[in-house]
Amino acid sequence: MKEIDVLLKTVVEGMKTMAQGIDALAEKLDTMTKSRAVKVKAKPARKAPAKRKKSVAKKAAPKKPVTAAETVLKIISRSKKGISPATISEKSGFGTKKVHNIVFKLKKQGKIRSVGRGLYLKA
Repeated sequence: MKEIDVLLKTVVEGMKTMAQGIDALAEKLDTMTKSRAVKVKAKPARKAPAKRKKSVAKKAAPKKPVTAAETVLKIISRSKKGISPATISEKSGFGTKKVHNIVFKLKKQGKIRSVGRGLYLKA
């Protein structure tokens, strides 16, 4: 029993020493932050945004195709005899690889059909 009391007293003394060290560190930290504190200038108040005049409603322009596939499909649908991927590439500005991939997907979806070798029409 005496051994436990001795051990407990040793632990208590160690904890007191640690607590004193922590207090000393906290005080040093407080003094350092106070000495290095920088005054922050107050920002000027924001002005309320000026009221804008309402613009006259314009007629909505026809919607342009959004996706590349829609663009290619629109180009193909304009053709009467069929159109080649090279021509589609020229008109759309897409690369040949992209056009070939899109034509493949549209054909698989049944939106276009092959008229001849390398010629496509809207289905």
